[in-house]
Amino acid sequence: MPTSRATPSASSPLVLPALEALAGPVLLVDAHQRVMVATPEAETRLGPAAVRPGTPLREALEVTEGARGLEALLTQGRQVEATLRADGRMHVMQVRALTLEQGTRRLGWVVLLGAETETEGTEGGTEETFHGMWTRDPGMKRLFRIVEKVARTESSVLVRGESGTGKELVANALHAISARRKGPFRAINCAALPPSLLESELFGHVRGAFTGAVRDSPGHFRLADGGTLFLDEVAEIPLELQGKLLRVLETRTIIPVGGRSPVPVNVRIVAATHRPLRREVEAGRFRADLMYRLRVVPLFLPALRERQGDILPLARRFLDELQQNGPRHVERFSPGARRLLESHGWPGNVRELRNVMEYAYVIGEGPVLHEADLPPEFSEPHPPPPREHPNHAGREHDPEELRAALARAGGNRTEAARQLGISRVTLWRRLRTAGDTGKHPPVSPRFMKRFTEPIPSPSGRGSG
Repeated sequence: MPTSRATPSASSPLVLPALEALAGPVLLVDAHQRVMVATPEAETRLGPAAVRPGTPLREALEVTEGARGLEALLTQGRQVEATLRADGRMHVMQVRALTLEQGTRRLGWVVLLGAETETEGTEGGTEETFHGMWTRDPGMKRLFRIVEKVARTESSVLVRGESGTGKELVANALHAISARRKGPFRAINCAALPPSLLESELFGHVRGAFTGAVRDSPGHFRLADGGTLFLDEVAEIPLELQGKLLRVLETRTIIPVGGRSPVPVNVRIVAATHRPLRREVEAGRFRADLMYRLRVVPLFLPALRERQGDILPLARRFLDELQQNGPRHVERFSPGARRLLESHGWPGNVRELRNVMEYAYVIGEGPVLHEADLPPEFSEPHPPPPREHPNHAGREHDPEELRAALARAGGNRTEAARQLGISRVTLWRRLRTAGDTGKHPPVSPRFMKRFTEPIPSPSGRGSG
């Protein structure tokens, strides 16, 4: 006598919880675009009346783009936004759809409901892309409006923000919408070069000024004439060079290294730093008169952890960029992955988020990005790495502290800098000041070239 096998039906109490565990809150929609089944969380979000079997999808979901958005969702597979009202507040959620087929016959769709973002009473309900930066955060949007106002002037601008927050994108935006947009945009990292080379790169040099100066070099100020010069990590400029920079800002002329005659330049300065210049002045590491010249209009970029609502949407955008030319198609984040991404400290900010998404995309498989796909630091049982807070970064470490951190890190400068709560460049400078130059090889011309060539304008890809 054959053994009977139990086959769960669609009404089985196992089916919907299993579907929700695998795919999150979803709707099963038939070929006529009618809701047939909703998982428990989908019913909670949308309400029992909205997901009653036979309800047209256009009535169950209020897609922000209307009928055109609904068509893009179902026929093009594009992610769209839908709005819903809960607890007297308006929410926005991302919605995606997967087509269900049997041979050449379309059976319907699985509609996946993404995370919700509260929008009522804030400016954060709609997204905005601004010269390569993307956000829903009200604070970032206010910053964009300030940038638009400042760009209409010739005032010097100081951009403050942690590494990876998008300081150079702000500088590019200031240039792109200013009256100088037809002129050149030049950028130089002031922390990446030794003082002697930095002076030459900024002001240029004449032939024979020093060993190896076989020809005249114009320098970044002259190359940026008529445009904008972005001085990144300006707080790292040595004191002896700060006086020369101040004179350039006051006289609008430069004197190349080894030269005698001043050369007029017409340049707008946008500077950036991750540390407060006022504290650098108080510590005697930065000139007060130069600070006032550079800090006419200060702009403050928030850290990614302060833009909580931007983390998952930005992660989704980076994944969409990766899968355009990649083999994997990621439909959603698992609940565990969402929790880890939202609770992470993001010391590297948007740049770190982009790198994490690339890692997870390459390492993982399948349509769901799981917590196991994220880099090891997301699952290691140690506290998050200390962020380089301006107060902490300004504290000087004695040579023994620096050497002890290096010893604990096995000679790895990046890890030693993380332990000390400072940047790798700052660690290098302090080791050099402490007399440990013999332990560090000289900077190669190839390395220096990376930091002295003009930095291209952003391609417009989302970043913050």
